Formats: sequence, structure tokens, C-alpha cells
Amino acid sequence: QVQLVESGGGLVQAGGSLRLSCAASGLTFSDAMGWFRQAPGKEREFVSVISWTSGRAYHADSVKGRFTISRGNAKNTVNLQMDSLKPEDTAVYYCAADTLFTYGSNWSPNYWGLGTQVTVSS
Repeated sequence: QVQLVESGGGLVQAGGSLRLSCAASGLTFSDAMGWFRQAPGKEREFVSVISWTSGRAYHADSVKGRFTISRGNAKNTVNLQMDSLKPEDTAVYYCAADTLFTYGSNWSPNYWGLGTQVTVSS
């Protein structure tokens, strides 16, 4: 059974930082891990994705230069460092994983976590 567990969400003031982490279990092989987010009343949107084997990463334009995705120390773990947070970054952040890595926002993973809330106050 595949399970993705996110941690690190919370409340922060605009301009602040948060670090999200995700650990996946039950996956025989997954090269791609990443993050999506969904704000109230909006559709889920792509944030970042990274290849576990190459370290190659891709970020959405809306977070480029502010968010950094990285591989964790343990296999099948990923982190998202979020700096210079804005109120519009407020959303539920979902960790995702899949076998194949796609360099772009059209990545369509099959495995999802339950999400962690990030709230940025102005």
C-alpha cells in the first residue's frame, strides 16, 4: 500500500519561511516526487517536481526563485523550502509521487498524500 505523509505546514506571516517534508512508503520505485497546492475555491495547481535519480527539478513560475524542492536524506523523501511567502501562497499543499519524472508543470502523478495546510497572513 502506497502512503505519502506530509509534514511542516502551519501559519506564518508574509515574508516568512516554511519547510515542508514528505515521506513515501510502499513504492517499489519512484523517480519523481513533488508538490501541488489547492487554495480555497480554486483548482489544484502544480508547484514543484524533482527527479530522485538526477536531482533535476522544475518549479512553477509563481514560486520560482522563492521555493526550492530538494531530495531528502532518506530514499523517497522530499522537502520544499518556501521563502518570501505571500498571502496568495495560502493553500493545502499535497505531496505526490510517481514512477516517471516529467520536466514541466504537466506532470501527472498517480500517488498523493492527504495534504498539509499552509496559511500566510498579511
